[in-house]
Amino acid sequence: MSRRNSTTKRLIQPDAIYRSRLATMLINRILRHGKKSLASRIFYQAMKHMEIKTKKDPLSILNQAVIRTTPRIILKARRIGGSTYQVPVEVTPSLGHGLAIKWLLAASQKRPGRDMALKLAYEILDAAKHTGNAIRKKEEVHRMAEANKAYAHLRI
Repeated sequence: MSRRNSTTKRLIQPDAIYRSRLATMLINRILRHGKKSLASRIFYQAMKHMEIKTKKDPLSILNQAVIRTTPRIILKARRIGGSTYQVPVEVTPSLGHGLAIKWLLAASQKRPGRDMALKLAYEILDAAKHTGNAIRKKEEVHRMAEANKAYAHLRI
């Protein structure tokens, strides 16, 4: 059992334009080397491009994409008696949204092209339509959890 104090969850402030905590989470995840203005510019350009492309509210598309890529179950490594088992564990909503954002950004970075805003916009649109690499990652995690459900009794 840990002797450290439990950490308190920091409250994420909503972003300036869309008034959304999810948008702030995405901007903070895009962030590289402390360049928040660049990260926010990439995010807002992607949102503008989604709005032009679909003629719908980009925030609702983003919410739909994150909900569709959020995993219900993940695998955690559990070491028992010298062996390491992959144990399926249910995901809390905050961790699930964090993983979904992480997968969306990783999939958008792997897309061909140079403009990150366009790549992010297209990946979010694909995830909202239930296609794309982020959705594939979620399904792969669920398949692995299904394969390892024999170790569910070792739950952490």
